[in-house]
Amino acid sequence: MELGLCTFPTAHGLSPSELARLAEDSGFESLWFAEHSHIPVSRTTPWPGGPELPDYYSRVFDPVPAIAAAAAVTTRLRLGFGIALVVQRDPIQFAKSVATLDVLSGGRLAVGVGGGWNAEEMANHGTRIDDRWKVMRERVDAMKAIWTHDEAEYHGQFVDFDPIFSWPKPVQAPHPPIHVGGRMPGGLRRALRHGQGWIPLLGRGDSDFSEHMRVLRREAEEMGRDLDGFEVSVYGSGPDLEALERYRDAGIHRVLLFVPPMDPHAGRAAIETYAPLVARFA
Repeated sequence: MELGLCTFPTAHGLSPSELARLAEDSGFESLWFAEHSHIPVSRTTPWPGGPELPDYYSRVFDPVPAIAAAAAVTTRLRLGFGIALVVQRDPIQFAKSVATLDVLSGGRLAVGVGGGWNAEEMANHGTRIDDRWKVMRERVDAMKAIWTHDEAEYHGQFVDFDPIFSWPKPVQAPHPPIHVGGRMPGGLRRALRHGQGWIPLLGRGDSDFSEHMRVLRREAEEMGRDLDGFEVSVYGSGPDLEALERYRDAGIHRVLLFVPPMDPHAGRAAIETYAPLVARFA
């Protein structure tokens, strides 16, 4: 089982470049950056994580330059969107950003995608919350077309464009792996249909991953999906040794340990705490 790190990069915590250097030097496999474009002041949508939305949600950096900064100071570390809210991004422009990052990092990019939870936030980008899963599917499919065709076109309900030229193409073939976020059972099923991985977030309902992995294998068999190369990454874990052992025994491929985003001293202390676990689970 691989161990990686995840965080909301902000100006008040470790910089993306320092965090990336610490992650690589400590032996972690990957580093994943969250995103929110903004948090509306008049928000009625409840945060699924609890009664009070943490301040770092509105202070998080754009993950595209954050990943670029991390790529520039590392050579081995895999870098990921954890997760990109594609229902709030233009698919043609984001396809170019992803491909550029994959080229600049030497093929080290992973793309976590999700539909989001904040109705007011996505409405400001022109997406209705009831449409978000259809929008996400079309935008991901459109980006795949751009990454894999010299003359790409896509015609859907929410994404529609005639043939275009768009370079660079990603280093990874056919494209950087898509890891789909979301809780059981919908998130898992969307990941099997449209992705190369599933990223369940801790604290969003049931966390019985032994059962989730059994469901994953059963659903994959029913839909004829080959699980070779398919990865499950548990997002937002702490250093609980018993929990990590349960994830490993369940067949989880990767656990992403959360780095505090608003205090660089707390961030460094967390990495020091997590680092001894790398050798144990490698």
